[in-house]
Amino acid sequence: MLFPENESQQLEVLLFSQNPNPMWIYNQNNLQFLDVNEAAIIHYGYSREEFLQMRITDIYPPENVPVFREYLGKNHTNLHFSGQWLHQRKDGQTIDVEVVTHTINYANHNARLVNIRDITEHKRIERKLQEQNEFLRIIFESIPLMIALIDTNGKLQWVNQEWESVLGWKFKDFQAGDVLEALYPNPEYRQDVINFMQSAKHNWADFRTQVRDGDLLDTSWTNVKLSNGQIITIGQDITERKRTELALKGQAEREQLMRTVAQRIRQSLNLQDILNATVQEVRDLLGVDRVVVYQFDSEMIGTIMAESVEPGWRVSLGVEIYDTCFQTGKGAEYYQVNKRAIANIYEAGLTDCHIRLLEQFEVKANLVVPILLEVSSQNPGSHLWGLLIAHQCSGFREWEKNQLDLLDQVTVQLAIAIQQSSILEQAQTELVQRQKAQVKLKNALAEKEVLLKEVHHRVKNNLQIVSSLLQLQSQTLKDPEAIKVLRESQNRIESISLIHKNLYTSANIGQIDVADYISNLAASLLISYQIWPDRITLETDIDSVNLNVDQAIACGLVINELISNALKHAFPNQQVGTISIALRNINNSIEMTIQDNGIGLPANLDWTNTDSLGLSLVYDLVTEQLEGNITLERNHGTGFKIKFKQLTLHQ
Repeated sequence: MLFPENESQQLEVLLFSQNPNPMWIYNQNNLQFLDVNEAAIIHYGYSREEFLQMRITDIYPPENVPVFREYLGKNHTNLHFSGQWLHQRKDGQTIDVEVVTHTINYANHNARLVNIRDITEHKRIERKLQEQNEFLRIIFESIPLMIALIDTNGKLQWVNQEWESVLGWKFKDFQAGDVLEALYPNPEYRQDVINFMQSAKHNWADFRTQVRDGDLLDTSWTNVKLSNGQIITIGQDITERKRTELALKGQAEREQLMRTVAQRIRQSLNLQDILNATVQEVRDLLGVDRVVVYQFDSEMIGTIMAESVEPGWRVSLGVEIYDTCFQTGKGAEYYQVNKRAIANIYEAGLTDCHIRLLEQFEVKANLVVPILLEVSSQNPGSHLWGLLIAHQCSGFREWEKNQLDLLDQVTVQLAIAIQQSSILEQAQTELVQRQKAQVKLKNALAEKEVLLKEVHHRVKNNLQIVSSLLQLQSQTLKDPEAIKVLRESQNRIESISLIHKNLYTSANIGQIDVADYISNLAASLLISYQIWPDRITLETDIDSVNLNVDQAIACGLVINELISNALKHAFPNQQVGTISIALRNINNSIEMTIQDNGIGLPANLDWTNTDSLGLSLVYDLVTEQLEGNITLERNHGTGFKIKFKQLTLHQ
């Protein structure tokens, strides 16, 4: 600036020249630079001489110059905040700036003093936050879970699309209303929901939620309580799961009945005991008024051989029924395996004589399944021994298909019992029944394998839910150390989850593809730590080895900890390197080596007695769970050699 004439001007010169923010003065008439401070020279890259040859418009990107000229054409106050602009430095880099100007008289020029603050980094952070917010919004909108935000007064603040889609309500419906009152009209039930929400326990609870059309929906919810007292509720529609659970429960009850009947057949050759127990079990399971076993003789005259009846209804046990319907040909329907489910005897097309017979026993609806016996292996065909019948006397009843199938399955067991009761006279029949039992056993084993795979599938899904919850939790944290601990916990959970995934996707439920598992686990760790393949190379040399589930999980956790430790500490400052995993099967023993060529562990570190959770976990897993030993090698990096005895798949 011009030479100061007094102390006040000296102060102004000092504030201009020594200001850490770029500052300059330009002529308002021709926009020529008149003076710049040292900060402007350093920040923009022009020398003082270059600045004084330039106009103020030269530091604006060409596309922004028209807007800037328009701004200059407007009247401004003496001290004016002109807002945020883009400036261009000498090297071509564009920066975001915030500008404050002041009109002054400078060497008899109508000039403006400009103070510039570089806000490029602030803008970058702002854009990053916007991107992160948009990323989270997309996740919340696309995730197949209902998500809602409720304030401390129970007022709905926000919901995602899945919430509106599943429940049928819209967010705007509750601008003034109570969302919990609409979803849970019963006050006592609603209080249970509120208590669960306020507890903010990290578990799921099932509730019956009322949707907009009035129907009740089976839902499951968990909650996350924020530091400001607000609650994020996360839910899912479990109607299909509940339906499946009921179906599985019904199937389990039917299987239990089959096991009970089969057990009685194995334990006794007394046909009457088997028949009495069977009709009682069937009546209890179906909830009917009467169940009977009805036997034909050669003249198609029937006798009630076994009965279980609800008190208050007519007892028919031992009654001999002379039914002309069967004698005139109706018995042939059952002989042809024509099982029937009749919801209303008056609308089923039955003959008058058949209806009169049923009315004698107060029957309104029934299930009828034939009991067919095979004649012999030399003479293929079936003999109509009798009928297994369930009576509903209290009213008409719509039957379910699985109920008719249940009786059909029971008659198979009864047929076995009937034939076994005459085992001394029917030696060949015994062989046939044994073959049937073998077929059933094979099917039962196949069903158990399916159920076992489903268990592994559910365990894997539950572990993934835990991992997702940890991920959501980490997004609410600011402490890098806490975030790191959650990420390490996620990796451990993922290593266990991967075992269960391999188990239920394997063709053989007892076999684990160790090579594939280790490769997938190591690759997922590189992704988790955001390591590019061209920086850290992963090498594997793995024999074909089969491990049982316990050993596979322990090995997975050991590999997870040692690789994680190498990725975090072995290659500082973006150093490139290699991590190798080798696994050998040597005389029924497993030798596993995890090696890196990084900087190595500190020479004075006793890794078997350290505060490191990862290394302590490795030592405990090897020595206690695998019952093996582990040695540390410090040649050209860090290497851990682990040896343990290979157990059989079921050991």
